[in-house]
Amino acid sequence: MLVSTFAAFEEYQRSEAWTWEHQALVRARVVFGAAALGERFSVIRQAILSLPRAAEALQTEVREMREKMRAHLSNKHKGRWDIKADAGGITDIEFIAQYLVLRYAAEQPELTRWSDNVRIFELMAKYHKMPADEAQALTQAYVTLRDALHHRALQEQPGHVEPEAYAAERQTVLSSWQRWLITPASILA
Repeated sequence: MLVSTFAAFEEYQRSEAWTWEHQALVRARVVFGAAALGERFSVIRQAILSLPRAAEALQTEVREMREKMRAHLSNKHKGRWDIKADAGGITDIEFIAQYLVLRYAAEQPELTRWSDNVRIFELMAKYHKMPADEAQALTQAYVTLRDALHHRALQEQPGHVEPEAYAAERQTVLSSWQRWLITPASILA
């Protein structure tokens, strides 16, 4: 277990943390402990997530981290599609949500309020950072894929399926991935 002071944590996040660590901070939340400590963490979290970032550099760093993960985790089951790890799956959705928070929170700090993908996409639509229909489609794809993965786990089945499964959800995710993490960030400004 790593223990540090709030000041040390904040300083590290401001001056030394990598983009992937800020991506993890998007998902971070307090689940137990003194309310005052939770509030202090939340203040630091919002401040760090709301730091201004160069759009092109952020887009490249998030995309490259995902590509590294794909190289190590994807396509492990030849002829099958991994619901979580393969292109168009849950991890791509999570990376899109994280990118959007890091990209737009400097101008709209309210985007840091939630750590879950569903409410992040709701906020992106509410604050007009993402078209509402795209936010709804990504949310639906995420919920469908997450439910399928949970259902398979409860049945003690692996998280990979036939390659044709969830084609509509995969296409939704891949289209959003192209839009947010491949298309030059300057076009999306």
